Amino acid sequence: MLRHVPRDDGLPLGDAARALGVSPDTLRRWERAGKLRTRRDSANRRRVSRREIERLSARPARRRTGASLSARNRLPGVVVSVEADRVMALVEIECGEQRIIAAITRDAVDELSLAPGVPVAATVKATDVMVDRP
Repeated sequence: MLRHVPRDDGLPLGDAARALGVSPDTLRRWERAGKLRTRRDSANRRRVSRREIERLSARPARRRTGASLSARNRLPGVVVSVEADRVMALVEIECGEQRIIAAITRDAVDELSLAPGVPVAATVKATDVMVDRP
């Protein structure tokens, strides 16, 4: 007697990404690089099998920053100057030998109590600079 084995239709790409703790873009890159096998459904959407998710789950854990932001480029520094108007502010931060200027809102300056001498971390992601206090 043949036993019916249910077909693994897999998960949509977004659900698979959440299950693996990565972004859908990461899964697309893995697919292009041959690290991930997907199939297309009748609507031409990517599906990732549960077996493939289990295989990828066995990968070593990703390096964690310990920070609440996803960006990896955190540069510790000290505020050198704050030039603020009613809406925006320019915050100059000395990070080692480098100086970074962040354009942020006046509200952010007030909420973070930014002033010369305050230790901060400049977080760089793409062309944006975000500032937080450790």
